[in-house]
Amino acid sequence: MKLTLKIWRQKNAKSKGKFVIYKMENVSPEMSFLEMLDALNKKLVETGDEPVAFEHDCREGICGSCGMYINGHPHGPVPAVTTCLLSMRYFSDGDTITIEPWRALPFPVIKDLIVDRSAMDKIQIAGGFISVNTGAAPEANSILVQKKNAEDAFDSAICIGCGACVAACKNASAMLFVSAKISQYALLPQGRVEAKDRVRAMVEKMDELGFGNCSNTGACEAECPKQIKLTNIARLKREYYKAY
Repeated sequence: MKLTLKIWRQKNAKSKGKFVIYKMENVSPEMSFLEMLDALNKKLVETGDEPVAFEHDCREGICGSCGMYINGHPHGPVPAVTTCLLSMRYFSDGDTITIEPWRALPFPVIKDLIVDRSAMDKIQIAGGFISVNTGAAPEANSILVQKKNAEDAFDSAICIGCGACVAACKNASAMLFVSAKISQYALLPQGRVEAKDRVRAMVEKMDELGFGNCSNTGACEAECPKQIKLTNIARLKREYYKAY
């Protein structure tokens, strides 16, 4: 395939960025999106140009660090996949692909397509830990948990904190991320001990870091690569009201 890549280039958070056009040829449909960017960078290095900076780690759809805006969608136009799992077969010969970093005040640009997502870590840290005894693993049935609650807690816990929900929201809200992290504890008896302190601390930290209010449009759920549900936001609000 022949592709035209329109990529955002920016030296750092204080520099003025711009889109730069690159032409790619012989792109295999079997490549992943990141492999295609690897091929571009190889070409740039060989011609003496600076390669495009983008973040990645596991390339298995687990860590979420590969997140970037692709043709107006966080992680790309294919639902429920991260950028690293996005295949080039979803694009056609002659396509123009626009690639840019997350756009949110709490996610300052480090370079090119890489943003500082440490704000998500700070919210998670504010939530603290749970009070449980360490040592040998307890008998599995010593604390009974309803099957529905266990499944919902697991579905919430698979949030990878990639920031796609923030990027998708017109208000740059982190409500889906925070609600998923609240839900994974709130649904289990082990998480009830610090429940009130946890939700207050995480919401306060979210506001302090500059994330916006929930826009109620559902864009976060639609673009989430792990399909975290909006019902978590409703649970977060209930937990927050109960904490006061």
